[in-house]
Amino acid sequence: MGIRVDIDVMLAKRKMGVGELSEKIGITPANLAVLKNGRAKAVRFSTLEALCRELDCQPGDLLIFEPDAG
Repeated sequence: MGIRVDIDVMLAKRKMGVGELSEKIGITPANLAVLKNGRAKAVRFSTLEALCRELDCQPGDLLIFEPDAG
């Protein structure tokens, strides 16, 4: 099981790029890419809050639960 952060859909809906979002929430584009590409092991609540604020969404719109395949 796992939880991943999915920001691609929200970025597309807002017509916003990774660089613009990273600037608005105060993290580096590289760190945002780690979240975006599913390589993050954790996400700070402050980062999640900032993502939701800038993308005008709820945490459940970004956090995707992936059950085990077997």
